Amino acid sequence: MGICCSCLKGRSGDGSQTQLLLAENEREAISALLQYLENRSDVDFFSNGPLRALSTLVYSENIDLQRSAALAFAEITEKDVREVNRDVLEPILILLQSTDSEVQRAACGALGNLAVNTENKILIVEMGGLEPLIRQMMSTNIEVQCNAVGCITNLATQDDNKSKIAKSGALIPLTKLAKSKDIRVQRNATGALLNMTHSGENRQELVNAGAVPVLVSLLSNDDADVQYYCTTALSNIAVDEANRKKLASTEPKLVGQLVNLMDSPSPRVQCQATLALRNLASDSGYQVEIVRAGGLPHLVQLLTCNHQHLVLAAVACIRNISIHPLNEALIIEAGFLKPLVSLLDYTDSEEIQCHAVSTLRNLAASSEKNRTALLAAGAVDKCKELVLKVPLSVQSEISACFAILALADDLKPKLYESHIIDVLIPLTFSENGEVCGNSAAALANLCSRVSNDHKQYILNNWSQPDEGIYGFLIRFLQSGSATFEHIALWTILQLLESNNLEINSLIKENESILSGIKNLSASQQQAQSQSQLNQQTSEDQFDDPKVELFNLTQQILQILG
Repeated sequence: MGICCSCLKGRSGDGSQTQLLLAENEREAISALLQYLENRSDVDFFSNGPLRALSTLVYSENIDLQRSAALAFAEITEKDVREVNRDVLEPILILLQSTDSEVQRAACGALGNLAVNTENKILIVEMGGLEPLIRQMMSTNIEVQCNAVGCITNLATQDDNKSKIAKSGALIPLTKLAKSKDIRVQRNATGALLNMTHSGENRQELVNAGAVPVLVSLLSNDDADVQYYCTTALSNIAVDEANRKKLASTEPKLVGQLVNLMDSPSPRVQCQATLALRNLASDSGYQVEIVRAGGLPHLVQLLTCNHQHLVLAAVACIRNISIHPLNEALIIEAGFLKPLVSLLDYTDSEEIQCHAVSTLRNLAASSEKNRTALLAAGAVDKCKELVLKVPLSVQSEISACFAILALADDLKPKLYESHIIDVLIPLTFSENGEVCGNSAAALANLCSRVSNDHKQYILNNWSQPDEGIYGFLIRFLQSGSATFEHIALWTILQLLESNNLEINSLIKENESILSGIKNLSASQQQAQSQSQLNQQTSEDQFDDPKVELFNLTQQILQILG
C-alpha cells in the first residue's frame, strides 16, 4: 500500500516535488506504519502501536497525512471487519468532520465497512456518528454521498438504530438521494429507506418525509435492485391501514405499476410486487382494483411457477382478492380452480396449503355456480383425501371450508355422494376447538332436511366410523360446553324434523341420547330458576345461551312425545 509513502512529499506551485515539514512524532508514525504494512497479515491495526500510528496521522494538521490515515482505515476495514472499540471508531469519526472530500469519502467508506458488524452499528450511533454522516450525505461529491448513504444503510439494519435514524433528520436527504442520477447512490438510498420500513412508527416518519411518491416513481426504474428495494418498502408501508387509505387517494398508478412488475424478469421483484398487492388487497377497494388492472392472469401464472416464495406470494394475494364477492366468478373464469386444487398437495409449505383452501372457501361462499365448479375441479375430493393427514393449521382451514359448503342445500347431494361424513366424524374428536367445531357444524348441516333419497347416507354413518353420528351426538351432549351442547341438540332437532321414520326410530329408541337430552333439559330448567331468583332481567334471559338450550330440549321432547 503506497498511500502513506506519498505523504512524505508534496507539490510546490510549479508542480515540482518538495519535502514536507513533518513533526517528529508524525515521521515516527509514518515509519512505523510502513513497517506494519509490510507485515500486514500478522498485524492488528485496531490496537496498540498500529492504531496509535494511524491516530497520529488523523490528528495531524497536515491534510495529506489525514488523507493517508483515512485511506488506510478504508483499506484495512475492507479486509478486517470485526467488533471494535471506541478507540478505533473515534479517529474515524474525527476524519468524518473533515472538509476535504477525499478524507470524507474514505472515512465514510471505513465506517460503512465496520458497520457490517452488529455491535459496531450500535456503537457508531451511540458515539454520535449519525450527524456527520447526514452532513456528508448532502455533500456535492457523488463518491462521498455514495459512501455516507451506504453506511446509513448498514446502520439501519439494526433494530435499535432504526428509530434513532428516523428521528435524526436522515429521511429527507435519503428521499432526495433516492432520485440521484448515480445508480450507486440510488441503490444505497432506496436500500436505506427500505430498512426504515420495518416498524409502524418508522413507516409513519417515512410517509411524513414524503418518501412514498418517490418510491412509487422509482418502480419504473430500469435497475432491478432499485425496483426491489422500492417494491419491498411499499409492501411494508401498505401493511398499515392508514397508509393504504393514503395510497388509494394519492397514488392512482400504484396498482398498475405493481401488476406490471409481477412480470419482471427478476423473481425477487416479482415476489415483492405480488406481496405489495397482497397487502393492498387487505382493503376491499384494492381487491377490485387489482382485478380491473389485469392482475389475475399474472397471478394464475405465478401459482404454477417453480419458485416457492413466488407461489406463496401469489396464493396469499389471490386469497385476499377472493374475499370480495364481485371477484369470485372472475377468478374462476380466469382458470384458478385447478392450480388451487393442485396446491393442496404442496406439502413443502403448509402456509401455501392454507391460503389455497381459504381461497376455495371464499369462492364457494355465495354462488351455486361457483360451488358446482369447485366440485367439478375436484376440490372437495382432494380436501377429503388430505384432511386427516395434513398439519393442524391446514386441517382447520379445510374443516372451515367443509362447514361453508355444508350450508348450501344445492351441494348436499354431492357431499353425501363424496362420503364426506366419513372424515367429518373423526374430525369431531380433534382437541383443537376450531377443527372440532367446524366439523361438527358441517355434520349438523348435513343432518338438516335429509330427504328420502339421501337418508341412507345418514343411516350408513349412524354408528360408523368411530361410533358414527350417534357417538358424535353423545359426546357433544355430555361435553359440558354450551356451544357443543347446542350443536348436538340442533342436529337432533334437524334429524327429527326430516320426518324420516327410520332416522326418528334410531333417536327415539336410543336411551343414551334420550337420557342426554333429559339431563340437559333438567339442568337448564334448574339454571333458569336460579336466574329468576337472582332477579335476572328479561333481556338478560333472552341473551342467555342456557335459555336457548332449554328451548331446544323442549322442542325435541315435544316431537318425541
